[in-house]
Amino acid sequence: MIQSNLLNQISYSQFLGQLTMLNTATSSITLPKTRLFGTDGIRGKVGEKEVLNTALAARVGFWTGQILQTLDNQSAPVILGQDSRNSSNALAMAISEGLAAAGVEVWNLGLCPTPAVAHLTSVTKAMGGVMISASHNAPEDNGIKIFGANGTKLSNLVQAQIEAGIRGKLADHEIKLYASDSWGQQYYRADLLSQYVESMQKPFNGQNSLAGLKIVLDLAWGAAVNIAPDVFTSMGAEVIALHDLPNGDRINVNCGSTHLAVLQQAVVEHQADMGFAFDGDADRLMAVDSQGKEVNGDYLLYLWGQALRNSGQLPDNTIVTTVMANLGFENAWTKSGGTFIRTAVGDRHVYAKMAEIGATLGGEQSGHILSPRYSVSGDGVLTALHIAALVKESGMSLDELLAHSFVAYPQILENVRVEDPQRRQNWQECAPLEKAIAEASTAMGDRGRILVRPSGTEPLIRVMVEAVDLDLARYWTDKLVACVKQHLAV
Repeated sequence: MIQSNLLNQISYSQFLGQLTMLNTATSSITLPKTRLFGTDGIRGKVGEKEVLNTALAARVGFWTGQILQTLDNQSAPVILGQDSRNSSNALAMAISEGLAAAGVEVWNLGLCPTPAVAHLTSVTKAMGGVMISASHNAPEDNGIKIFGANGTKLSNLVQAQIEAGIRGKLADHEIKLYASDSWGQQYYRADLLSQYVESMQKPFNGQNSLAGLKIVLDLAWGAAVNIAPDVFTSMGAEVIALHDLPNGDRINVNCGSTHLAVLQQAVVEHQADMGFAFDGDADRLMAVDSQGKEVNGDYLLYLWGQALRNSGQLPDNTIVTTVMANLGFENAWTKSGGTFIRTAVGDRHVYAKMAEIGATLGGEQSGHILSPRYSVSGDGVLTALHIAALVKESGMSLDELLAHSFVAYPQILENVRVEDPQRRQNWQECAPLEKAIAEASTAMGDRGRILVRPSGTEPLIRVMVEAVDLDLARYWTDKLVACVKQHLAV
């Protein structure tokens, strides 16, 4: 690799020249002082006056194409997908234009789950993948997730190189850019999605492995609407689908994995065996048993982990999860002889630890479940299939399996909106809040724990308190939330 200001200047000038026909892409953009890339790509509200707009997306596309070509085969395509948000079409077109300006061929899947992009990137000749989605966020938000050739999320180093290109500071990195004299081409490749569907069904013996089960699916008006119902039906389940059309105005609104009330009611009313709720891009999953009880990622990990351990398919009986996982889960798993490892919040951290130690099951309480044996990324539809299958194979109901799992400690999570990114990212410099956390920790001792952190995807400070007693958790949650509001949310 060489450092070359001239190459950077030539490539960027070429990019601006090639995109003169795209007004939004050649307009000036305003970048935040904080990093563009958070814990799950670039995310925020979309609009001409917002940080995330088509002008930025075009530049993200161009510099993604440039940097990926330094890592892989220069003639390889990039796979592009999107969710159903109203802004996704425009952002996808801008990303595609930027990639084309870098001389990159684009395979556009159209509407699809994020894990479809990750999987197809890993099994085709693609050098990378891009997904336009803000996952579980509100309709007015959107995001850009980027994957490497192996289908996993880009390393912090590669993200930093892309961002340096966007900010005109790539000379600070020793990168030899690939200069193309021609545009890349875009091809609509929705046909590739059949490969993704087949990969989910392959582990199961026979197409009727879910026969006899009645399952309610909440599709959140999002990316799974064209895939999940057909997959479950083809495997023999009776499916009742909720919010099952792509709707950019209603994606994630009072539905999906973050709003389970409608699903819970539908499961009970239809006397279904279980229900599954996906988020807007279907990379996470929350479940409901036949009584309408919520089944979060901790329980999904425990149940799937137990099934894998019983069949000898869980190396060292290890589960990797995050600091958010419930103490009841940890105590039950370790008491039964399992190994329980925590990481920072974010599926990228879980995946990194799993890769480091060779673990085959991990995930987050929020419903990102990772099983490298079956997928390179968190996949809500795939996880739901496996949970439904293990219920069927056990001969017990989901309710009964949960009764034999663990009792969760009371855990309260409150979100406080903090618009100022500097205050949000540097919250640990707030002396009154640090004092309040220390006071709470001392008072609870080994009867509870506290986690305060900024969201990596939304302008929020998250306050979590877990304790042996609900009243104790509620008391200290209220105290800490009030402190955040007083000293940071101003």
